[in-house]
Amino acid sequence: MSGLKNALIRTGLETLYFSGAHMMMRPFVGGVGVILTLHHVRPPRRGRFQPNHLLEISPRFLERVARALRRSRLDLVSLDEMHRRLAQGDFRRRFICLTIDDGYRDTREYAYPILKRHEIPFGIYVATSFADRLGELWWLALEAVIARNVRIGLVIDGRDQRFDCRTVEQKRELFDLVYGWMRSLKTEEELRHVIRDLSARYQVDIGAFCRDLCMSWEELAQLAADPLVTVGAHTVNHVILAKVPAAAAQAEMDMSRSVIEASLGMPAEHLCYPVGDATSAGPREFAIAANLGFKTAVTTRPGVLHRDHQDHLMALPRISVNGDYQQLRYLRVLMSGSATAVWNRFRRVDAA
Repeated sequence: MSGLKNALIRTGLETLYFSGAHMMMRPFVGGVGVILTLHHVRPPRRGRFQPNHLLEISPRFLERVARALRRSRLDLVSLDEMHRRLAQGDFRRRFICLTIDDGYRDTREYAYPILKRHEIPFGIYVATSFADRLGELWWLALEAVIARNVRIGLVIDGRDQRFDCRTVEQKRELFDLVYGWMRSLKTEEELRHVIRDLSARYQVDIGAFCRDLCMSWEELAQLAADPLVTVGAHTVNHVILAKVPAAAAQAEMDMSRSVIEASLGMPAEHLCYPVGDATSAGPREFAIAANLGFKTAVTTRPGVLHRDHQDHLMALPRISVNGDYQQLRYLRVLMSGSATAVWNRFRRVDAA
């Protein structure tokens, strides 16, 4: 199903681009700015089973993106400048704000040199347990469990089930099934229990992903010393906030900010909701973020920024620079606002 979905999305983006519709629609749907988001920037991995591929782009593609942004007529702004323009209603020039989630080491190794060379400011949203080496990157652990085995057992909805996963296609189908089921669980505690149990039974060191892939506080401090870089909060444990009680959600947001400020000696005034879709963060989380005094908070709800977002600073949409669509023409369509306008049925603000 994911392959079919990707094909349909790609067809839609191609149609908008080659028909020129994205250019005709841009004056009406392009808004005042765009927040772009990345996760991993690193050389392509080997192997056909990479269900988390959408979260990573190559340094070569980022170089092309950086050059295109520099050639554009758009202002490239920091998180603080984006906030100023939205809060003050300064919409004289359209802008781009670049963000990178989670705090992976490849941000420092591959993304930073490219963005530094092109003098592009960017924000990093840090889950503090990752820098503390205590985090659980459960989506990577699930990929590893399926990748390393030809058959796994799992209790789903009270039923003991066995799954063959010898072929790449079987592995893809199983990942989609288990990932979707885990995301449907009512609490974060249930989700974490499932992945810890799977990792233990199939000898996957869930802590190794954090140790191997995420920046330490020392590495983050070196990066944050550059004025081009703004560090924002991404909770402590990268929890799906909608799956935890309100008090726990508030603690995750507030504590991550406090830990960043204590560890780096600088304020963390911007927030990113983990996962960030409508099932992960909604009006409750937006209200908590506002009460905590964050300047802005970003989701992964797709869309560009409109004037109306001046009144919804805790529910800002972003455009994902997606590893499955590493073509500049796709990014141009997305930045035009045309594709997301269609996706959102031409609703400019999605904060419900």
